[in-house]
Amino acid sequence: MPDASDRLSPTVLLLNGPNLNLLGRRDPAHYGSTTLADIERRVTGLGAELGARVRCAQSNHEGELVDLVHGAAELDGIVINPGAFAHYSIALRDAVDAVDTPCVEVHISNVYAREEFRHTSVTAPVMQGYIAGCGVVGYELGLRAVLARIAEAADAG
Repeated sequence: MPDASDRLSPTVLLLNGPNLNLLGRRDPAHYGSTTLADIERRVTGLGAELGARVRCAQSNHEGELVDLVHGAAELDGIVINPGAFAHYSIALRDAVDAVDTPCVEVHISNVYAREEFRHTSVTAPVMQGYIAGCGVVGYELGLRAVLARIAEAADAG
């Protein structure tokens, strides 16, 4: 049975989209050599330092990501790297828009220094924050940003 301190610890979903399971091997010039497991360990550890719990998930399937976002409505926040789905997934955009959960979008590479099709994110307008081009530290910045949004909402409520 959860105790009172459990209710005070925010829980954040760290969600990664397609091909991010290949981090460390895929296009290291853009994404570096850090693996997704490394990122998850770093963000989970930072969450513990900051008094938050971090749950991690990754999928290459749009519908599964939508389901995970829907399920995160029960959580306090989401940090998401939607990968290529950022550029065209109206379904993922609508899922984020439908949940009343602060959400921060993260991209490892600077999408504006890459191909033009990457310059537009259809998901960004429904996010409470957007971080790109900071490498894998962007995930840590994303966690800090979503926790700040959670704290702001708690102070206002």
